[in-house]
Formats: sequence, C-alpha cells, structure tokens
Amino acid sequence: MTVNATHTDAMPGTRSQPGLQPEHLTAGTQPRPSATAAEAVRAYLRLQLQALISLEPLARRDEPDAVHQMRVATRRLRGTLRTFGEVIPRSETDHAAAELKWLGGLLGAARDDEVLAARLEATVRSVPVELLLGPVQARVQGHFAPLRAAARAELIAALDSPRYASLLADLDRLAVDPPPGPQAAAPARDVLPAAVARAYRQVKRRIRRAWQEPAGPPRDAALHQARKSARRARYAAEAAAPVAGKQARRFAAQMKKVQSVLGEHQDAVLARQAARELGIGAHLAGENAFSYGLLLEREACAAERLQARARRVWRRASRRRHRRWMS
Repeated sequence: MTVNATHTDAMPGTRSQPGLQPEHLTAGTQPRPSATAAEAVRAYLRLQLQALISLEPLARRDEPDAVHQMRVATRRLRGTLRTFGEVIPRSETDHAAAELKWLGGLLGAARDDEVLAARLEATVRSVPVELLLGPVQARVQGHFAPLRAAARAELIAALDSPRYASLLADLDRLAVDPPPGPQAAAPARDVLPAAVARAYRQVKRRIRRAWQEPAGPPRDAALHQARKSARRARYAAEAAAPVAGKQARRFAAQMKKVQSVLGEHQDAVLARQAARELGIGAHLAGENAFSYGLLLEREACAAERLQARARRVWRRASRRRHRRWMS
C-alpha cells in the first residue's frame, strides 16, 4: 500500500500548531523553470515537510507503510539540507539535520525490525517442513515481537515530545524563509545540477571503494555507505527536476535502482546476522540449531547474488548519458 501524502486527518495526540499544517506549505511547491536556487530548494523542502506532517497521524495509527513513508520524507529533508549548503548555509541547518537524523533513527527502528521479521518468516515458509527442526517460526516471531513493540513505543513518545515539536518549527522556518547562502539568488538551473553532480561523484567514489574492499563485513559496510550516497543523489535530482526536466527525473530513477538493490543487499546482511543470533539462542535453550544455519546460508547466498546484481545496475546507472544534463 502506498500512503497518500496529502492525507490530513487529525487524531488525538497530534499537534495542531499555527503555521505547521500541510495547507500552509502547499503554495510554491512547483517552482518555475526560471526559479532561483532558493525558490527551488524551498519548494522541495515544503513538499517534504507537508508529507511529514500529513503522515504523522497515519504512523501513529500504524497504518501500512506510513512509518516507512514518514522516514522517506525525513531522509529527503535531511538530504536536501546536506546537499544544497550553498543555497541554505549548513551552519544554519546543522541542528535541524541532526534532529532529522534522530527522528529517522526512531522511524528506522520501528520499520526495520518489522521488515526483517517479515523477511525471515517468509524464508522459513519457503524451507521444506522436514528441514525445520524445532519451533523455528515461533522463535522468529518471539524474537522480533518485543523489539517491534519497544521501537513503536519509543517512536510515539518521540512524536509527543517537545523535541519533535521544536524540529517541526525549525523545518517550517527553513522551508518558508531560510537564511540565504551564497548561491541562493542564482538560477536554479545552474546551481542545482552542479550540486547533483557533486552528490553523484560521492556515490562513484564509495561504489569504487566498496568493490576494493575484501568480501565480507568490510565490503558489506562499504556498500551500505554507497547506498546512502545513492539515496542522497536521487533526492537531490528530485529537487532539481522541476527546473532541470525529464533528464533529472531519469537520473533519479537510475539512482533509485542503485539504492534499491543495495538496500536489498543490506537486508540480506542483517537477516544473516539475525539468523545467527536466533541459532545461538536456540542452541542455548537446548534446541537443534540446524534450521537457523540453513537460514543463514540462504541469506548469505542472497547477499552474493545481490552484489553481482548491484554491479550490473551500477554499470547502467553510471553511463554518461544519464549525467549530461548536469554539465
């Protein structure tokens, strides 16, 4: 299910603060092709802040995909503040970016355990029943249920906190009337593509570094960092698309493919680690740990396949024709 980011239903426990309703942010969310860099960046910030506020009540109700989409909005906001530091000075956005990282961490904890549990449960269901020795499915469910409950409780407490309210106020200020950076008044069609090009170069460096690392944890960690860079380049291109056109959207789509395959790889890495922990717990409880070794091996093989796929996806995504619009 894809959550509609324009949903504005209120519910008990959500704030209704002047200046922080989605309707306040809708004006100017589609900048003109002739817009200044400041106008284009503000428009993208307003769009993502609108999504964040609109998704909060859905996340509180634990609607399908709402926490994930709220985390995406949080990441887009933070990525924009990090990427366009010449438009809105980073000295003015460092605090908001740090607070977005805090919020994203809480949203991630609430989401990641759910995804990991679902992945392992699906893998268990795919294993022939004669190879499932002991209460494997029950152990997987029992391992993740309290983690998910604790993460959700922590998220709700954060959304009720003054800290979150202060973050929304800071974001509202930056989205509506931010302090100008040295390139704020320059044409967006010149400034934003150059910033996307810098973000792309970081992806390229991190991808190259990852393939130079030895297979195993060092490469896994490096690919995870490359994924973060691909995500930031994608969001930067999305912000530039209203002034740069379809070529920016095509580049964003390529970075999304890179981000997605590296995200699947990271899921396999985490599932492998979780299978090992579950096997240790089963062994200490006097159960047969064979099935958890089988799960671990399946995830290890999946990670290898995804690395090979990531190489192919990157070769296509890094073609020069996807980047001509940046020059």
